[in-house]
Amino acid sequence: MILTGQYDSPFVRRVAISLRVLGFANYKHDQRSVFGDFDEMLTVNPLARIPSLTLDSGEVLIDSHAILDWLDREVGPARALLPTKGKARTNAMQTIALASGAVEKFGAVNYEKIIRPEQYRWPEWIERCDTQAKGALAALEKLEWEDKPLDQVQITTGCLLGYLALTRPDVLAAYPNLSAFWARCDARPEFINTRVSDYAVPHG
Repeated sequence: MILTGQYDSPFVRRVAISLRVLGFANYKHDQRSVFGDFDEMLTVNPLARIPSLTLDSGEVLIDSHAILDWLDREVGPARALLPTKGKARTNAMQTIALASGAVEKFGAVNYEKIIRPEQYRWPEWIERCDTQAKGALAALEKLEWEDKPLDQVQITTGCLLGYLALTRPDVLAAYPNLSAFWARCDARPEFINTRVSDYAVPHG
């Protein structure tokens, strides 16, 4: 398998960590950038977005949600990283929605501040996205984050927090419960092996 996308994207990173947790750590990593290699990325994914996962059969899966769904079905319900049914699945999906939504909103702020020329930035829109993202963080802060084997709720939330540690450490510091959870995630081998040292531009 080949995972395309850089680990500074929380969506790529959550697929990479899931692959490692589920025993697919021998995947190859294609680190091309959507911004630096746009035309080449179109040959992998018609949306030129990340992540993409090329299976050994040659089939290409796109979008982290679809990739993670495939992985869970591939390993079966006993090893799946999400509950397969009932209230447990609903609760997990709701928490993942908060975490992934926060990534999207913080990412939108970064796009505005890093990519868009300053004279074209919309301050009210930046503030709105920031408020939405922090609303998700406040909801996540209220949850209990147990020290247990990684599941998809922990992986996706951990990748959000890793993104904040890289791009908005001041924001992360305002949420002590999440900060403590992030410290535990950051010490796990799956997170250690998917670290990035810097963040230049958004990779969407």
